[in-house]
Amino acid sequence: MATDNRTKMFPEEWRASSSLAGVYALRMLGMFLVLPVLALYAATLPGAENHKALVGLAMGIYGLTQALLQLPLGMASDKFGRKKVIYAGLIVFAAGSFMAAAADTLEMLVLARAVQGAGAVSAAVTALVADLTREEVRTRAMAMIGLSIGLTFSASLVVAPVLTRWVGVPGLFALTGILTVLSIALVAWITPNPAQSKLHEDAQAQPARIGEVLKNGQLLRLDFGIFALHAAQMALFTSLPFAMVALGLDKVQHWKVYLPATVVGLVLMVPLIIIGETRNKLKQVFVGGIVCIAAAQLGLLFGLHSIWLVALCLIVYFIGFNVLEASLPSLVSKIAPSDLKGTAMGVYNTAQSVGLFCGGALGGVLFEYYGFNGVFAFCSALIVLWMLLAAAAPAPRPVKNITLAVPKTWQRREDTLHSALMSLYGVEAVSFSADRQTVYIKALQQGFDLAAAEKIISGVDNVIK
Repeated sequence: MATDNRTKMFPEEWRASSSLAGVYALRMLGMFLVLPVLALYAATLPGAENHKALVGLAMGIYGLTQALLQLPLGMASDKFGRKKVIYAGLIVFAAGSFMAAAADTLEMLVLARAVQGAGAVSAAVTALVADLTREEVRTRAMAMIGLSIGLTFSASLVVAPVLTRWVGVPGLFALTGILTVLSIALVAWITPNPAQSKLHEDAQAQPARIGEVLKNGQLLRLDFGIFALHAAQMALFTSLPFAMVALGLDKVQHWKVYLPATVVGLVLMVPLIIIGETRNKLKQVFVGGIVCIAAAQLGLLFGLHSIWLVALCLIVYFIGFNVLEASLPSLVSKIAPSDLKGTAMGVYNTAQSVGLFCGGALGGVLFEYYGFNGVFAFCSALIVLWMLLAAAAPAPRPVKNITLAVPKTWQRREDTLHSALMSLYGVEAVSFSADRQTVYIKALQQGFDLAAAEKIISGVDNVIK
């Protein structure tokens, strides 16, 4: 019973997790909502005449400023306070959104998108979630955020073309700004204030240890993977909307293609991930997802003469995309040392943002000079290279991460606790936080006895007599 009580979320933890998942979702909505319609709109602005490279820059520039500021703002939240940094970042993001709504030239739109990206609060939000949740339920809280991002992305692709008919792309940017202001109120009035803020190695980046992550070849493969996935995605949305318009499908009707593709992708992603995780088939599912993306990109390279082929390629694409979006963070978590998981995810998220920028910028240049074939040949080559790297990588160990609080009775006895936990079946690694108040256990998914580990941690006298 004690174990059940400890692993249930307290009301304050539910409030913190749900409200901050809402903040994440609202902010990402601002990025995703314009994704399927922005390139077409940007191409109509003064300064865009035969200048698709600048259109691509407008698509991806926010990824550059986000990559540059994401980790620094996370560190700033350690010094100045989580909520203060989140407020500042959301204000900057809202300002960029309203600037984009008012932009009357393509150059102004590029600047506004850069300002949007500068409101990079994801690291600070993650740190606040860690402050407001116990170790035992933190993974669940982070999963709520991940789910909110995935659902927001899928909904945005379908809703954006419809909303564009009513309010136009400037209206989407204005709506984003309004929702961002509302998210500031959500943090102020709904999200609890942390009793204390500290470094959480499982959720936050440690700048001094980034070098350790960069020396890990398996993690670097995954970083390249998220870079390639989002570079190809941004290049796709820089050019594909023009192809669908050329095939006679008006931009406000694009949802008819995106809806079945995203729904099928979401529905099939769940059982595939379950199979991968529970049957130790994660590598096969992962590589299969990359194969889907590669097949879709190659299909688009040769199938832009038919809207039905485009729709079929997008269905295959979103099956792979959703599988990879769900499995990549899981693989990072399995491979990274438990006390470096936050740092590994920080590098991973930065690689994702750089991919968004490179995909938009390179996609625009390729589209301007080489047309659709140049864009999809680039995307295909990038994904095929990733597929080869992933296929050659060793399969990840079927492990999971457990984070538990260390009672004060174990102070100055960490070596004994380490030995006791390592003696349990299935335990592969045990490490402690810098303040020695948290223990990180990496253990096999099958066979590890969590109750035994909890008993050791809570029953000091039974271990050392």
